[in-house]
Amino acid sequence: MFRFAPSPGRRRLAAAVPVAILAGCIAASGLMVTPAGAEPGDETVNTNGFTVENLADGGARVSLRLDEPLPVRDAVPELAVDGRVIGAAKESADGLTLTVETTDSSVADAKRVDVAWNGVVPGSQAAPPKSAAAPTTPKGLARKQLYTDPAQPGPFQVERLDYDLGDTATTLSGLSDLPVELRAAVYAPAGAKGARPVVIFLHGRHSACYNPATRQTNNTNWPCATGFQPIDSYLGYTETAQALATHGYVVVSVSADGINAKDASFTDDNGALARGQLVMDHLDLLAKWNAETGPAKHPLAGRLDLTNVGLMGHSRGGEGVVEAALLNADRAHPYGIRAVLPLAPVDFGRPTLPDVPMLVMLPYCDGDVSNQQGQHFYDDTRYSVRDDVLRSSLMVMGADHNFFNTEWTPGVSVAPSSDDWSASTDGVCGSSAPTRLTSAEQRAVGTAYMAGFFRLVQGGETAFLPLFDGTNGTVPSTGRAVVYAQAQQPGSRRLDLAPLEHAAGNVSISGFDLGAYCYSVAARVRPGDTPCSSTTATSKVPHWTPATFAPSVPISPLLRLQWSASSVNPEVRVALGPADANITKYDALTFRVARDDSADGDVDLDVTLVDRDGGSATVRVGDVSPALTRFPSSTNTTNGINLLGKTWLRTVRVPLASLSGVNLRNVRSLSVRPATATGGAYLSDIAFDTPGVGGGVATPAVQVSIADATVQEGNGPGVATMRLTLSGKLKQDATIQVQTAASGSATAGQVALGSFPVTLPKGATAATVEVPIVGNTVVNTASLRYKITISAPTGAVIGDGFAWLTVLDDDTA
Repeated sequence: MFRFAPSPGRRRLAAAVPVAILAGCIAASGLMVTPAGAEPGDETVNTNGFTVENLADGGARVSLRLDEPLPVRDAVPELAVDGRVIGAAKESADGLTLTVETTDSSVADAKRVDVAWNGVVPGSQAAPPKSAAAPTTPKGLARKQLYTDPAQPGPFQVERLDYDLGDTATTLSGLSDLPVELRAAVYAPAGAKGARPVVIFLHGRHSACYNPATRQTNNTNWPCATGFQPIDSYLGYTETAQALATHGYVVVSVSADGINAKDASFTDDNGALARGQLVMDHLDLLAKWNAETGPAKHPLAGRLDLTNVGLMGHSRGGEGVVEAALLNADRAHPYGIRAVLPLAPVDFGRPTLPDVPMLVMLPYCDGDVSNQQGQHFYDDTRYSVRDDVLRSSLMVMGADHNFFNTEWTPGVSVAPSSDDWSASTDGVCGSSAPTRLTSAEQRAVGTAYMAGFFRLVQGGETAFLPLFDGTNGTVPSTGRAVVYAQAQQPGSRRLDLAPLEHAAGNVSISGFDLGAYCYSVAARVRPGDTPCSSTTATSKVPHWTPATFAPSVPISPLLRLQWSASSVNPEVRVALGPADANITKYDALTFRVARDDSADGDVDLDVTLVDRDGGSATVRVGDVSPALTRFPSSTNTTNGINLLGKTWLRTVRVPLASLSGVNLRNVRSLSVRPATATGGAYLSDIAFDTPGVGGGVATPAVQVSIADATVQEGNGPGVATMRLTLSGKLKQDATIQVQTAASGSATAGQVALGSFPVTLPKGATAATVEVPIVGNTVVNTASLRYKITISAPTGAVIGDGFAWLTVLDDDTA
């Protein structure tokens, strides 16, 4: 067996909920409900397919039995009791039982249990009253046609140097030491001199095996059962791989079928750590071969520049490559991972990844990860550590989740596959909708942006920068595709005037009906705080989708504005200090903005710069950007589910050269005022900047990990002290968010459930977390365990992101 040892100190990572559409409820049979007054463990049999079992101290275990396994998706299934989602479900090894343990005692009266995806129960939501128009391009918005197209082939022929060490070649601690394959397709530039940049591709969660004769798929056995063979998902990115290889890159696309077959029932993080370890195992294998000499050396020997590595991960692979980059940074001698590209990714545990240029690609018609939760990689990392790299997030209109991979595309794949946007008649994203991209068009967009990003960052081809920096670059190979952007430039090329995540001394807000800093959705904010959205359909608000393992942690704070005809001189004013008054070193004024999800009709804003002599220049957002127009929505949805009409911020860039009448060497203030009588908007990230890439390195930020703990319950309020380990001395104050969740028979009666921040002081090399313990004098019949997750750090990054807190009962009968 071929085995690599995992990096020390890294055991596992937390997770969050992905997204999918289910055409209808899964059929089930045989109901069990515990009657009132029953003892823990008692069940009553009924006929509707689920069980509700009492647990110690008032909790309950809800289980749903399925007639057939769920379709394999990157999203995590949830259970809904009487139309209300109670949590992410654990899948049994055979895929036929879904289980959620909850502290909500009302489930004892359950009359119906359904499968839900991304907070949506199929058939439970009514469609909106009318269809909104697709976004239009306003005057003043010009797309920049690039002279070089990254999809065009380069000077090298491509040779294949695939390798396969077998289905059980390595084991991964993140997968409970279960064996998986080491298999990859290698696309290398034939005849290229010297060591070449390396790009690793990692596919997402798809069925692991299929039967060529019956066309059945299987995702519960690895290695594949008799009569079944692996689905070659890793071969699905050949077009992009070849485009890069012809320009001198060695692309290694790795297989992760073994993880896909086991991550639902054998891991606590849905496979994030295992996928990161798999990437590192392949890099270690490549390094071994690269160092070989002599006549028997490997064909890749001496051809790999492992100081210049890029990572692309699709769906759960997106979270996997972020984890790989963090694992890499924890090594004494890390590889040179310079670029990370999560494609339609999940983000279950909200880690951050500073110091590495990052591109997040989000397909608007994603029917699997429909809440585009990977947006959090961009949002959470922006100000987590002051770094010097470009990060970008793109919304690809008309693209679904699967079609970036040919092996997941009907009519092209060898094994069975499907269009994940199951609402085939939908007028915006349905297969026949005029705004939907064909599979070939979607792959062309994927190739252009993926190849362009790696060539920009790893190859220094700055001609491709306009594709990612928010200046609306486009190339012929993307055809009619519309791609919108958010971008944050490197720290050395940016003046952060007003991030607008919280109140600041240089920002004043006056005259609005609502002018407040908001975060999360209505059900997830603390009393007295302002939510950014009231919708429970989180697929409409990617910025505020709650994470599975950190659902109570505040998400994506920004400024929310609402105004009406009765508002009196509404204005946001941002003052510039004397040290910042000269902005001539920058190219543009930039900010992120979107229309408020409650706004009707036209919405627009005026942005004004004022100098210290009274000169001013004003630009209307609608004249230079479509950022305040609606994203398309549709009433034509399956089972009444509408995942469209999304709220997603776009970056607006106003070239400073276009602002006449203001002295850019002596600017005093910036103001934002409504340009329509009524409306609402979200506003964030006001800055001056100049586009650039910056230099990616393995992040030197200190990694924070949390350790398991066991404590006595006690008879009254107390705390459980849990140890935090740090990989080094903090060079600045840092914060982490701590989430507590019940598991097994544990309930809120023992540990206060929810989230809270913890501050770690500059200079610290270790710390502790005090988790509130309730305590009681009741005899418990089972051990009590709580899952503790740390996430969303600032001033540091996450190492081992979760731990178990065991509360020992100290009461006697």
